[in-house]
Amino acid sequence: MTGLVLKLGPHERVLVNGAVIENGDRRSRLSILTPHAHILRLRDAIRPGEANTPVRRVCYIAQLALSGDAPEGEARRQLLLGIEQLSQALRDPDSRQTLAEATAAVGAGDFYRALKRLRTLLPREERLLAAAAGGEMPPAPPRVGS
Repeated sequence: MTGLVLKLGPHERVLVNGAVIENGDRRSRLSILTPHAHILRLRDAIRPGEANTPVRRVCYIAQLALSGDAPEGEARRQLLLGIEQLSQALRDPDSRQTLAEATAAVGAGDFYRALKRLRTLLPREERLLAAAAGGEMPPAPPRVGS
């Protein structure tokens, strides 16, 4: 059996192809067999007011595409533009690799994979913004393969 497996906690909500589904009183496991279904855990969702940083805004666009709340073509255009803008600021090799993977996912129409890759940049962005607010340089990210 292939596909996405969702493990849901009691009363956890998930958006599947535009429909909000709430789990019952017990933990459960769902197998999504339909390829390219639009699925978003609501506990992981970025609310409109939370899209207040560059990475969060790009993640929010990917989320809108994933949930079906934005036309795919327009979402793809905005995502590629947002990823390009992020690549101007996040120049370290790890971020570049992540952005390249997100770009490839957007190109393939795989908004779930794009969102998943982009979300990995959130902790880095948070550190950079905190360091900028404090006037100090953030620590250099560890080098991969060194």
